[in-house]
Amino acid sequence: MASMKRKLEDKLAIWKERPNRHPLVLRGARQVGKTYLVREFARSSFAHFVEINFEEDASLVKLFESKNPEVICELIAARFSVPVKDGETLLFLDELQAAEPYVFESLRYFYEKRPGLHVVAAGSLLEFMLDAAAQDGKKAFPMPVGRIEYMHLAPLDFEEFLVAAGKTGLVDWLGRHSAGDAVPDALHNELSLWFRRYLVVGGMPAAVKAYLSGGLEEAEREQDAILTTYHDDFPKYGRRANAELLQKVFLAVPQMLGKKMIYSHIDREEKSNDMSKAFSRLALARIVAKVCHAPANGIPIGAGADAASFKPLFLDVGLACHTVGLRLDDFIDEKDFMLANKGAICEQFVGQHLLHSGKEYETPAAYCWMREARNSSAEVDYLVQSGTDIVPVEVKGGKTGSLKSLLFFLNEKHGDFAVRFNTDKPSLLVDAEVADNLGRTCRYSLLSLPMYMVCQLKRLVRDAKQRIRMQDHEK
Repeated sequence: MASMKRKLEDKLAIWKERPNRHPLVLRGARQVGKTYLVREFARSSFAHFVEINFEEDASLVKLFESKNPEVICELIAARFSVPVKDGETLLFLDELQAAEPYVFESLRYFYEKRPGLHVVAAGSLLEFMLDAAAQDGKKAFPMPVGRIEYMHLAPLDFEEFLVAAGKTGLVDWLGRHSAGDAVPDALHNELSLWFRRYLVVGGMPAAVKAYLSGGLEEAEREQDAILTTYHDDFPKYGRRANAELLQKVFLAVPQMLGKKMIYSHIDREEKSNDMSKAFSRLALARIVAKVCHAPANGIPIGAGADAASFKPLFLDVGLACHTVGLRLDDFIDEKDFMLANKGAICEQFVGQHLLHSGKEYETPAAYCWMREARNSSAEVDYLVQSGTDIVPVEVKGGKTGSLKSLLFFLNEKHGDFAVRFNTDKPSLLVDAEVADNLGRTCRYSLLSLPMYMVCQLKRLVRDAKQRIRMQDHEK
C-alpha cells in the first residue's frame, strides 16, 4: 500500500495557518479514519502531539474541570509529559462523546483564552451529542456556538483509493483531463478495472488497507467486522432507540438503493413513524443518508427540498455490496456487474461522492428530482449546482440507457445542459435536439462521463460549459 493520504489533510493544513481559526470538530461515521487523519496531520505538521481518548480512560475528563485553558494545559503537560505550546502542539480530544459535557464546552474557552493552541476534537458517535445539544439547548449543555468549526470526513473517495493503491499517475491524469477530450483505451480500461474494484472494496480505510495488503478475502473480512461494529453501537444510540428496528432498517437500506424510501416495503407490521425514527438515528451516526427530492426551481438546490420524499444512501458502496451478499470474488471481473444490479450500485457510488462534494465545512447533502403524476412520472437521479445553474445528473449502469426523465426535467425547468454517468468513454454532445416522452422538443448539451471521473464532476461541468460558450462565440 502506497499511502492512505486524505484530501482533507490539505484543508487541515490551511486551518492550521489561519489566524482566525477556531477549535476544530471533525465529524464522520465510525471507522472512516478520523483518528488516523489527525495523527498523520500531527506527525507532519507539529513538533508535539497529545491525544486524549476519553473512551479508553474516562478519568481524563477531570483534567478539564476548571474550564481554564491555562490550568488544563498545565495538567495535560504534566499527565502526558508533553509540552503544550501555542503553534507547536496539537491537542486531540478523541471519543469526545464519552466525556462529560463540560469537556466539549471547554472548546469555547480555548478559543477565547488560548486561541494560539491548535485543538481538534472527534468522536465516533459525537453526532448524538451535537444533536442533543441542538434539540434541547441548555438542557443538554451549552453549545460553544460561534467558538468552534467543523470539517466532515467520508470514506475514501475513488481518487483517494487510487492514491492508496499507488496509482497517483492515474489521479494526476484525471485532474488534467478536459471535457470532450479523447481517452486512450489503455487508460480507460485501467481506470474501469479500478472502478470495479472500488465498487466491491469501497472506501472504508480498514477494508482498503486489507485489500491492498492481503486481497479480496481480507477486505471482505474487514467489511464484516465494520458492519458488526455498527450493529454493536445500536444500544448507544439513546434510550429511545430500538436496536431490533435499527437493525431491520440498517439491513434494508442497501436493498433499496436507487428507489424512493417507502417504509412499508421494509416491514408492513412496523409503524412507518417508528421506522422513520430508526432511519434518523442511523443518519445521525452517518451510516445512511437521504437524497431528498428538491423542486429545482432555483438555487440553492436545498431550498424547498422535501425531507419526507427521498431515496436512501448507504455510507459506503463496498459495505452495501457486502450487506446484500455481493461477494468480492463473484463480481470483481464481471463486465456486466453494473447491469446485473440495475444500476443501483452505480447510483450508490455516484451518490456517496456527490454527498460529500461540497466544501469540507458544509453539512453533506445530496438531492434528486421526482415527479409522480399519472402518465408523466419522471425521476432524475441527482441534481448538482454549477454557478447559478442546476444540472441534472443521470446514472446508467452500462454504456447505454434511456434519458427520458432527463429530457423531461430539462423541458420542465427550461434547462439546456445535463450530465450522464455510465461505463463508456467520456463525450460531449453539443446542442442536440431531441423529443422528450411527451413529444416536446428539447435542445440541450450532454456531458457523458465514465463513473471513474466522478471526483472531477464539478470541474468538468465548468470546463464543458466553457467549451460550449467558445463554440457558440465562434459561430
